[in-house]
Amino acid sequence: MEVVLAEHAGFCFGVKRAVKMADDAASTHDTVQSLGPLIHNPQVVNQLSEKGVRRVDSLDEIDEGVVIFRSHGVSSPNLMDEALEKGLKVVDATCPFVTNAQRYAKQLVNEGYQVVMIGDGQHPEAKSVLGHAGGEILVTESFEEIKAMLNRFTKRRLGIISQTTQTYRKFSEIVVQCLEICEEVKVFNTICYATEDRQTEAEALAHKVQAMVVVGGRNSANTTHLADICRNNDVPVYHIETADEIKVDWFPSIESVGVTAGASTPDWIINNVVDSLKRM
Repeated sequence: MEVVLAEHAGFCFGVKRAVKMADDAASTHDTVQSLGPLIHNPQVVNQLSEKGVRRVDSLDEIDEGVVIFRSHGVSSPNLMDEALEKGLKVVDATCPFVTNAQRYAKQLVNEGYQVVMIGDGQHPEAKSVLGHAGGEILVTESFEEIKAMLNRFTKRRLGIISQTTQTYRKFSEIVVQCLEICEEVKVFNTICYATEDRQTEAEALAHKVQAMVVVGGRNSANTTHLADICRNNDVPVYHIETADEIKVDWFPSIESVGVTAGASTPDWIINNVVDSLKRM
């Protein structure tokens, strides 16, 4: 069976940066805490825990040492001041693309637009953008929800941003629909370029093989979107976290399988998956 690995698979810039910052903190400080899981990959989070990076869910759990702000950002800009007031050393590992989304959301709110973020309102990144914007923002992937929101306002001035891991197809479809009903639309494309690269490549690869394996955390938005994109190309798609989940009976008479991975998936997990598939 031929195994084809996507060129752009695994850690993106923001995740590499966050993991390095956590590694550096663990090597130089005795007490290191991550405010929430650093990234959406349980295997990497467990590795960091073994190095001394303890996960906490609130600043109330921390009395000393280093606190790391996760790659998805934190829910309130006040947390920085609160941490410093407690005498903690803060390592801000927020992805720069998430920081951009926070900044553009706040700008649109200040300019008086009704603001929409195309994404998942329960995702920690969306919550961090909401917390930093300081105003009413609708987070949704439904045009109908946007339309219903706009019906409450006399002026249809809409500002649109995106969750950094959103599919470009979904984002652009909703933007076009909004243009048809709004007096004014201001758009910032806040999709991470690494996300776009992975999505484009995954779609192309799914056309060339007979099955796709997508590797990454099940709570990872960008990995889930990769799997959805591959499914849209009418090939069997298997979303796994590690090579241990692979089953031989997934590939009856399959001659070629493609492999891609989310932006939070480390190389060692991807390599294990590829090696396991090649041994079949």
